[in-house]
Amino acid sequence: LADLPQYLRGDRRVHPCGFQCPNRRNCWLSWTETPKHLTFSGTTWTQEIVDMIQHNGDTEKCKQVLVQFREQIFIIKHPTGLELAEAMPSPRTIKTHLPTQLLPPSFWEQNCKIIYVARNAKDNLVSYYHFHRMNKGLPDPGTWEEFVEKFMTGKVLWGSWYDHVKGWWKAKDKHRILYLFYEDMKENPKREIQKIAKFLEKDLSQEVLNKIVHNTSFEVMKENPMANYTKDFQGIMDHSISPFMRKGTVADWKNHFTVAQNEKFDEDYKKKMSDTSLVFRMEL
Repeated sequence: LADLPQYLRGDRRVHPCGFQCPNRRNCWLSWTETPKHLTFSGTTWTQEIVDMIQHNGDTEKCKQVLVQFREQIFIIKHPTGLELAEAMPSPRTIKTHLPTQLLPPSFWEQNCKIIYVARNAKDNLVSYYHFHRMNKGLPDPGTWEEFVEKFMTGKVLWGSWYDHVKGWWKAKDKHRILYLFYEDMKENPKREIQKIAKFLEKDLSQEVLNKIVHNTSFEVMKENPMANYTKDFQGIMDHSISPFMRKGTVADWKNHFTVAQNEKFDEDYKKKMSDTSLVFRMEL
């Protein structure tokens, strides 16, 4: 870990809200999991889907707790995500944004189930930029032009997008990882939700499946105060600048990149993705 850049090291800023986590590194590296536990790295969207599957489509149960508190996240403070996760009954579901090299070893050793959602680099960049703008707990993203450069060089929280998606793509060949694509979920949510349910070994009736598809649609979740982060994080997230659930579309990058930026990004992207079989769709 000593060789990792500051924005990836466990004794510095690791959480996207910029929380300081001194002395947490040894805690999460020694974290013990069991095979029954599920971890997923991805979006609030996936979190809502998993929660609804686990509750067999019962929307009332899902609305009892804010989405950000239904699964614990590595790493938060007061109390730490670790302490909250330890108190959860088994089987427990844990959310993380960590790259593979920072995941506690026990997750690999116990062969836990992991759901990972990857989004194409350009839309990911746009989404992250607006998240930085509205989240007062994050460093100032600077101008759009400046943030594009930071993203391309991996000088953002959680580090390089390229290393992140490629790391998990490689790990899926050795571990129980369901690797999903945001673009596939937008194109055919029913099919992708069925994949998740199968991975979780849950049998859903068509009625329940359709209910989950509807209630986890972007349009419904955007209006759901238990899922859209308009509750609790007051003072940290300014939805007047940019809502947490902003657009939820594919290819919004076309509304942000200039021709020159796009050409430069494509050239850099081609080089950095030349060593992997991982392929993303930039539009549908």
